[in-house]
Amino acid sequence: MRIELFTILTTAANTIEQAFVRYSAEVYRFLLRRTGNHCDAEELTQQVFADATSALSRSDPPRSMRGWLYAVAERRLIDELRRRKRAATLVDVATPDPGYTDGDTLEALEDAVDRLPDLQRRVLVMRVVEGRTYREIAQALGCNEAACKMRLSRALRQLRDELEVAS
Repeated sequence: MRIELFTILTTAANTIEQAFVRYSAEVYRFLLRRTGNHCDAEELTQQVFADATSALSRSDPPRSMRGWLYAVAERRLIDELRRRKRAATLVDVATPDPGYTDGDTLEALEDAVDRLPDLQRRVLVMRVVEGRTYREIAQALGCNEAACKMRLSRALRQLRDELEVAS
């Protein structure tokens, strides 16, 4: 059993290493065109090959490695854009009112986050700050994904309402 697992993992590692040598520049250029940022494209390329390594250790190599890697890159890019959108949502909630100074706004946001119920606050931090998926949050908190989505929605609504009242 151990020998089979070792063989599978070694084969996957060799396959992904060959794919990296052959396709990493293409995947990088693809992501660079989509992001317009060298650092983001480089980081996403690394994440694509990490995702690919993980996927190959669980299944057989795809028929077209190049096409499959582009699909993995597209999914990783979409995930990153969603994560940024979530972060922007929190920033929008905390956008200063012209009558506020930056310190007042930050303090008001921190106070509002502190007043959130524990589970809402934990979901908010895991999702917006840490960028975790709903599945990861649900596993960490021992609940389902729908409950996590509901808690995040309620937390954001409460923050928005409290910050509007404070301004």
